[in-house]
Amino acid sequence: MKEGYLERIKLSQLRSFVAVAECGNFTEAALSLNVSQSAISHAIASLEEELGVILVARGRHGATLTPVGQSILSHAQDIMQSIDKIGHTAEAAKGLEGGQVRIASFRSVSTHILPAVIAKFRHAFPAIAITITEHQTLDIVEQQLRHGLADIGFTYLPASSDFDAWELFRDDYIVLLPPSAKGFHDPITWDELKRYPLIVTPAEDGCRILLRREFAKHNQTLNVAFEVREDSTIVSMVGQDLGAAVIARLAAQPIPPHVQVCRPPIPLERTIGVVTLVEAMHTPAVYAFLDALQTTKLEPLKWA
Repeated sequence: MKEGYLERIKLSQLRSFVAVAECGNFTEAALSLNVSQSAISHAIASLEEELGVILVARGRHGATLTPVGQSILSHAQDIMQSIDKIGHTAEAAKGLEGGQVRIASFRSVSTHILPAVIAKFRHAFPAIAITITEHQTLDIVEQQLRHGLADIGFTYLPASSDFDAWELFRDDYIVLLPPSAKGFHDPITWDELKRYPLIVTPAEDGCRILLRREFAKHNQTLNVAFEVREDSTIVSMVGQDLGAAVIARLAAQPIPPHVQVCRPPIPLERTIGVVTLVEAMHTPAVYAFLDALQTTKLEPLKWA
């Protein structure tokens, strides 16, 4: 072990190590920290070189900690939590004359909900910086909070027990049908919906999980034709007669006039909530933003 190695260990190396341990693979760890996978690999390799031990066993099915890695993990987590507390204490000292609010969100909330809240907040607290990171899965939103990279997150409720959560609004699901669709009811029937190949989000997406669960309750399966990540792409593909989609109303906006809309065979909705980490030390700026969220009048899109 090299003399003075402790002075050369970087916080970024420890943060990468903790992320890999919690995510179970380098890809998810990189996504959770908003860095490249090669940066994660380099950080882990550098940390192992400084310590003179192997911390992570890399395999075909992901990354697992070695016994010494398991022993070191809790200490690394304690260090990262202490660093976060130092940062929060410094931010708290700045009061509301500065500081920042870091938000982890997903596209439909960032597009249709946050702008109005931020406008109100910025008018009251112009010196507070706001950063928004959009993520493709809700798991990554939650990881951002757990890793101390975000103060406030938006996810589906119910949330896990390590979060304080409150409901923001409920977003109903609609069926988007191609321009050529004819002879369907509103709500559409199961048999009518089966006529169309479905355009859906990937299997790990929160909306896809909800649809799969609710369809199964009624002994129905998803007739999947395409898997698409972006909501706007799904809407465009429906508009080109490539299939139908069952999608949250907020995610579907804006809906082109030639795309037909009806209600699903059963009422479906997602509950969108605001979450913060239970153990986190929040700054006055974060509390002020949470207050702005609670007091801003939102206009959820209702069925006309």
